[in-house]
Amino acid sequence: METPEKPSSSSSSSVSPLPASASRLWRPAAQRNLRNQWSKLASSRTEWLSCSSKGRSHATAFINAYLSQKYMPSMELGVLKDMPDIKNKASSKLFKQQEVYQKQLLSSYKDMVDIVINMVNTSRLMRCYVKGPASSPILKFSSTSEDHNDDFGDGGGIPVFTFLPISSFEKLADELVQMFVSELNLKRLLVVEFVTSSCEDSQVKELIWSNELYPGEFDDLSIFDLYSNETCKLVTPKMMERENAKPTLQFKSQANHEVYLTTWLAEVNIDTDRVDEIFSVIGEEMHVSLLIS
Repeated sequence: METPEKPSSSSSSSVSPLPASASRLWRPAAQRNLRNQWSKLASSRTEWLSCSSKGRSHATAFINAYLSQKYMPSMELGVLKDMPDIKNKASSKLFKQQEVYQKQLLSSYKDMVDIVINMVNTSRLMRCYVKGPASSPILKFSSTSEDHNDDFGDGGGIPVFTFLPISSFEKLADELVQMFVSELNLKRLLVVEFVTSSCEDSQVKELIWSNELYPGEFDDLSIFDLYSNETCKLVTPKMMERENAKPTLQFKSQANHEVYLTTWLAEVNIDTDRVDEIFSVIGEEMHVSLLIS
């Protein structure tokens, strides 16, 4: 694996502004902070896998209920055919199930947004800053800057553990997070398609790509640049190393349902081997295990 480059001089200091005694105290504080932040990233990955699995289950149940309702008029009911209004009652129940599964699907999507927000925020807390004046006899450290000195929070670019400086931890965290951001955007497209698959029923509220899927969604998406507050536009989802996906697809057959469910499961924008490699490299550097057992 190629070692990430250090940030440019505009974002990182070449010489630590701290005195030697303070630098010696900085390293263990920086180590504790990095272990904490990467442990959070590993936990977020586990939460994502669980939430993604639940989302696919809700989507599958939603589609099954929709297809059952769609084909109810032509179904052969056998001994039940003489029961009064049986098909209408069954259709009504299936529709209510759709509403439940739709809410559950949207809830899973919102949970995934929250997970990615946590990952983004965590990736921005890799640095370790002196809290209070560096001349204080008792030094304290924080993962956020108080902006009252020239402390860049990177210890002058020295290795925090054995080999990697803060900038390398940041670069690997950014690479990791961007995979989940891209996959989240693709998941959003699939959620819209799952919901609009039943829009032919006038009772179901139609959603389109440009609608918020839950109140405040666009504010959340703007945190990782999937929505621009300036242009009021969403970023078009894409698959890794491929052309932009089209956010206007519509379900036309059961085959489409299966394709989208498979796409959800495949998580095409998350390179699992690379994610494992990143956590393995970081774990070896910090002497902890971050891989899913």
